Amino acid sequence: MAKIKGLIGRKIGMTQVFDSFGQSQAVTVLEVGPCTVLQKKTVDHEGYNAVQLGFLKKKFKRLNMPEQGHVKKAGLSHGFYVIKEVPVDDPEEFELGQEVTLSDLDLHEIVDIVGTTKGKGFQGTVKRHGFSRGRMGHGSKHHREMGSIGQSAFPSRIIKGKRMPGRMGGKRITVKNCMVIDVRPEDNVILVKGPVPGAKNQPVLIRCK
Repeated sequence: MAKIKGLIGRKIGMTQVFDSFGQSQAVTVLEVGPCTVLQKKTVDHEGYNAVQLGFLKKKFKRLNMPEQGHVKKAGLSHGFYVIKEVPVDDPEEFELGQEVTLSDLDLHEIVDIVGTTKGKGFQGTVKRHGFSRGRMGHGSKHHREMGSIGQSAFPSRIIKGKRMPGRMGGKRITVKNCMVIDVRPEDNVILVKGPVPGAKNQPVLIRCK
């Protein structure tokens, strides 16, 4: 079977390992696969070549009607919590319902990891943008307020893109050029150097170079 360029996984947590020089390395543990092929997309029909993968099984009774019909086309009796597409050279090399594991991943020393950052909720400018606070004395009326946000006469409006309080985190982030420290196909686990966006059990997409 052809190697696949990407696979869905989830973040297990962080730990440290020792390299060949005896130096400790902070690593993130990722459970990668197994994933199931749900749909094949071709240039003739959709305009591009890709396969749709499902990760983390979901009971059939918990699916809505469109989802049930979708998994039935793949000959499956269960759904998935995470569904993503991965580009491939030839979708015909894959079969519907086929299980793809870490051994089928075209893994190299460097990978890109796509994840969702932790949501922090509504935050002020000090935490969200790193603004400095005002004086904390009793007479001060400016502790953590953001201050002036524009001019009174011209342009008489707030400039688009002004850094202000708002929702923080919960965004899709791609961390490029993550170094793979260790691969354990028997456990469907890889160790990558450094942090990966998201909380524990957060789904991630591993893209190979």
